[in-house]
Parts: sequence; structure tokens; C-alpha cells
Amino acid sequence: EIVQLKAEAKGLELVPWISSTVPRICVGDSGRLRQVLLNLLSNAIKFTHWGKVVLRCLSSSDTSRLLFEVEDTGIGLSEDTTQRLFQPFVQADATMARRFGGTGLGLVISRNLVQLMGGELT
Repeated sequence: EIVQLKAEAKGLELVPWISSTVPRICVGDSGRLRQVLLNLLSNAIKFTHWGKVVLRCLSSSDTSRLLFEVEDTGIGLSEDTTQRLFQPFVQADATMARRFGGTGLGLVISRNLVQLMGGELT
């Protein structure tokens, strides 16, 4: 897949992990989910220079919802910066667009898609 190629090109390990409690068949909008996960993983790879990016998939205690987590060994963000990133056209700092590219809309769009599916992105 595209994110695997991006990770390999940077010498990063991409680690998918699916909990044994996740049902084998799930009902939902796979297209929207794919778009959100692609955005989150692409961001993680973009801002990670060494190490790995982990995608975890877990289920809620009653298995009615899925939880996805993306963890990386990247540059990190403060809590204040993290909250601002969900505002349109905002990046972590003014030099990010020049150094890494992007419009600052990816997380906003992803959050909106997740909310349309009845979830939350934090």
C-alpha cells in the first residue's frame, strides 16, 4: 500500500497491530475510514525521521466500536499544539508548511469524517 512505500522510502518500520478482540467482519464506511487512516499514517510518516509508525486497531468492550491509534517516534507535539491542529489551515508552527508541505486541512477533514461516522478523533 502507499503508506508502506512511504515508510520504506524513509527507512521507517510500519507496524500494523490488530487486537484479537476485533470482530472479523465489521459494518461501516470503509472508504471514509481508509481516507482517515491514510491521512493519519501519512502525517505520522511525514513527521517521523527514524524508528517506527504503529497502527493499532482495538474494539470497545462490547465490540460495537473500533478504536484506531497511531503512534510514532516523530517530533512530538505539545497538548496546546495538538488542539490547534484541528483548526482549518493551522500547522504546528509557521515553518511546517515550508519544511514538510501540506495545507493544514487533513486533520480537520479527518475529524469531520470520523464525526459523520459517529466517532471522535482526538
